[in-house]
Amino acid sequence: TTKLTSYQLSLPAAFFCRQSDLLPTMTQSKPSSSSSSSFEVHSSFADLVDRYDGFILDQFGVMHNGTHGLEGAPECVKELHSKGKKLIILSNSSSSTKACLAKLPKLGFDPTHLAGAVTSGEEASHYIAKHYQHKKALWITWKTPKSPSPLDFLSQCGNVDITDTVEDADFILVHGAEVLRGPGDDGTAQETSLGSFPTTGDMKDVIDPLLQQCQERNIPMVCANPDFIMVKPDGSKGHMPGKISRRYEELGGTCVSFGKPHVPHFEACVRELNLPKDKVVHVGDSLHHDVAGANGTGIASAFVVGGVHREELGCELGTVPTKDALETLFSKYQEVPTHVVPMLKM
Repeated sequence: TTKLTSYQLSLPAAFFCRQSDLLPTMTQSKPSSSSSSSFEVHSSFADLVDRYDGFILDQFGVMHNGTHGLEGAPECVKELHSKGKKLIILSNSSSSTKACLAKLPKLGFDPTHLAGAVTSGEEASHYIAKHYQHKKALWITWKTPKSPSPLDFLSQCGNVDITDTVEDADFILVHGAEVLRGPGDDGTAQETSLGSFPTTGDMKDVIDPLLQQCQERNIPMVCANPDFIMVKPDGSKGHMPGKISRRYEELGGTCVSFGKPHVPHFEACVRELNLPKDKVVHVGDSLHHDVAGANGTGIASAFVVGGVHREELGCELGTVPTKDALETLFSKYQEVPTHVVPMLKM
């Protein structure tokens, strides 16, 4: 399989012209839910293999947990490839496409089994390179040491300088959710903690005062990862950059966000698979981002219950909850998937 480059997967430039029309923030627009309230529950992912020719795969909570491949997932991807299925990753990762694919062997996956990847970080870096050259960014990112280094992402953004003061900032760059980072190299740059936000989601002590200062100065924000929550390898939850961007919008700030649930990112994957929409299914664990985006795009979705919503559903890993529990959850988030599966496992 020929691997696609990030340039080939880049979204059309026209997509970024008007934020209000073409790149809605999370609070401005929400993809419509499925027109039907019906969904199919499956005990195994094997039920879907013969129904679709193309599979758009979420990463975290579906393929792996950031440390290792989830049970059955590497084998499932390998088997789908062996059956001639077309596979592509669509991820709300602030990493580049290149970094995303480079990590896969360590997680148990063969990158040659995939047509490529579309990441929110890749698209955000293209946008910044076009609109914020020679500007100063107030940078919210991941603490170091971190692999890949946050500087790898920054280098893709072109000529952008980092400042640690609101007064000097031309825009806010939300790349991670752990520190406010000043200028300098890894290990020498000052990193100001965002408090307990990564583990508790609390914003009142550090994040809210910072965002209020930025909003008063009408500083625009760019968010490279719109996820709200992730499930860590130990099963605990981590709070993500999308919550910071959503909070900024609630305070009256403006934000351009990249990744799911925005429809053009799904459309880019469908184009690369070169298949009719009715032969493509998106596999993800988030109703906010995966199912919502698939519904808005008009493609089928397979909701993996073993991911970010497992605690709400009250089910054991590898099992499916009751239909009543699923209907309650889907009613809460106003999104209904096409299929429900325990895991990405045959």
